[in-house]
Amino acid sequence: MEFQKLIRERASVRSFKPSPLTQKQLGAIRDAANLAPSAGNMQGYYFYLVTGKETKEKLAKAAFNQGFIAEAPAVFVFFADAAASSKKYGERGNLFCIIDASLAAGYAQLAAADLGLGAVWVGAFKDGEVKETFGGEGRPVCILPVGIPAEIPRGNPRKDRLKKAI
Repeated sequence: MEFQKLIRERASVRSFKPSPLTQKQLGAIRDAANLAPSAGNMQGYYFYLVTGKETKEKLAKAAFNQGFIAEAPAVFVFFADAAASSKKYGERGNLFCIIDASLAAGYAQLAAADLGLGAVWVGAFKDGEVKETFGGEGRPVCILPVGIPAEIPRGNPRKDRLKKAI
């Protein structure tokens, strides 16, 4: 899809068909996340791909019972890796790794939309429960459920966030 059209038509999808995603679709999303820019190319993030029912249910519970997470065929979970970013940037690396994880999740979300799939950024969750699900390391930044949309929501109106051109 042409990029400008993609960013205009992408919407947050919270209702998914139960159809599994193909390895090609999952690979394209994974590749997009891996190709996202990162501060100093330190790649201060990592992510998990979850397709197992039990783990998706744990994530839904950790996200204040947002059940659509468990219903999505695939869920990507992005973590900030401060140790990776701090090697080069010291204390500032604590911010850069969150930005890196956010960019990777954003690229994954756009890749999903480009494939005709739906996704939604989930940031409301209990950090400790998400960390525990994956072994207790890093800082969880985003849960990204992905699947074939059961319905396409209308886009929300957007404000022009440009404060001033100088």
